[in-house]
Amino acid sequence: MGMMSGAVQAADDLEIAVLGGGCFWCTEAAFEGLDGVKSVVSGYAGGTTENPTYEQVCAGSTGHAEVIQITFDPTQITYAQILDRFWKAHDPTTKNRQGADVGTQYRSIILTTNATQKAVAEKSMTEAASSFSEPIVTEIVPLKKFFPGEAHHQDFYARNPEYGYCRMVIAPKLKKLNAHP
Repeated sequence: MGMMSGAVQAADDLEIAVLGGGCFWCTEAAFEGLDGVKSVVSGYAGGTTENPTYEQVCAGSTGHAEVIQITFDPTQITYAQILDRFWKAHDPTTKNRQGADVGTQYRSIILTTNATQKAVAEKSMTEAASSFSEPIVTEIVPLKKFFPGEAHHQDFYARNPEYGYCRMVIAPKLKKLNAHP
């Protein structure tokens, strides 16, 4: 997966969704293995630094959020269905934080690849609002570039289920989502 910019169209009529909802280990685990999802890549988007490192993003100086790039088959799962899961997989009402993870890199963000995705995202956010007692603070912005994260961040939960953060944070979240790794 190289860098992608502008309108993104995956091969074979697959589509791309780029979402940020806190630590990318969590969001990645929430979407892996879903019917229609072909791949989930953890990475960075929404900032200004070219080819940022995890350390730079964690320092909060690049403007990037930790995000996942989901490649999916829209005949099996729609963008709207992916967004429905996105709202359930994190708390979109907390600005720049998810649980104990605090900073702009953990902001709730949807990076759209075209006008259709923008319209679907805005409608989805309006519909999701009734499920939350606080206002949704999720940003909806055009995707400029997605930078894949370092190899050791990919499939993190699947490879490290016994890691403390995975046991304490991700496993209960997946249980709540009725997901099975």
